[in-house]
Amino acid sequence: MDRVDFRVLACSPNDRGARGRARSLGSLLLAIALLIAITPAFSWACACGCDVFQVGTSSLIPRGMGGTIFFTYDFSDQHENWHDDHKAPKADNDDKIVRSHFFSIGAQYMFSRSWGVMAELPYTQRYFKTVDEDTGDLGRFSHSAIGDVRVEAMYTGFSDDMTTGVLSGIKFASGDFTNKNFDRDTSIGSGSTDLLLDGYHLGKLPLVWRDRSFHWYGQANLQQPIWTQDHYQPGTAFNVALGALYDFGQVGVLDGIAPILTMINSFRSSDHGSNADTDNTGYERIFLAPGAEVRKGPVRFYADIEFPVFQHVTGNQVVAPFLLKTVLSYDF
Repeated sequence: MDRVDFRVLACSPNDRGARGRARSLGSLLLAIALLIAITPAFSWACACGCDVFQVGTSSLIPRGMGGTIFFTYDFSDQHENWHDDHKAPKADNDDKIVRSHFFSIGAQYMFSRSWGVMAELPYTQRYFKTVDEDTGDLGRFSHSAIGDVRVEAMYTGFSDDMTTGVLSGIKFASGDFTNKNFDRDTSIGSGSTDLLLDGYHLGKLPLVWRDRSFHWYGQANLQQPIWTQDHYQPGTAFNVALGALYDFGQVGVLDGIAPILTMINSFRSSDHGSNADTDNTGYERIFLAPGAEVRKGPVRFYADIEFPVFQHVTGNQVVAPFLLKTVLSYDF
């Protein structure tokens, strides 16, 4: 299976200002109502195709004391069969389609300019089309469930401007991995408890045009299973992102708009165990992701499309021709 899992960080460079000041309760309730109104389900899944969504996100780096609530939607439609570094005949792979809609709702809060926490509750809707290896019949299955919850502590006290941060935490085995129609590598949950380690840095190169600035950022994310069950251990995942953005500042009614270009390298080792498909899991991929962030007061919206420019998979795996990622956040 093609897989790719933190929504750490890259960031809009404008200072969020005095985030520690309390904003009106009415504004907060309005933002929460907006999130609920557009949320078809709460979600995030990590068993198939989601590691890459955890880097290259540009709305969640903290810039001061206070909190952020966020809603995300990501999409992956894996239907192209690959072997090694090239396309292969679809007949070589019993799995034909793995189409996933990832949703999640989360929050982060900075208790000081050095310490904070982040938590994320996921939910996934997945469609799976595959050939039964025993009967040869083509099966079509749909499943929706809560995914694997993530909780992390963050430290940003390396500098006064909080442009460097590290995070560490746990991904819990809360997602469903027992649906009989889904293999372990296509299940919504991995069934494993994983150690999470993340880091980021944001840099700025001022230009001569007024107060406009060119910014760059780097991120890294490691996910290592430390407790597994049912004779299945998912592979270790490691993702690195390097990106650049240009902040145009206020445009029309918006307080800011910034186009962003990110390159993402995503690696995952093969799964292990008697319930794992060791010969057809594990990969390395490189994505190019053009996107943009817009800001209006405390509300931010980020979106990008991630195109693979290099893929090398173990065995035969279905991959997606592109990935879609969106983040809507509210600072308070």
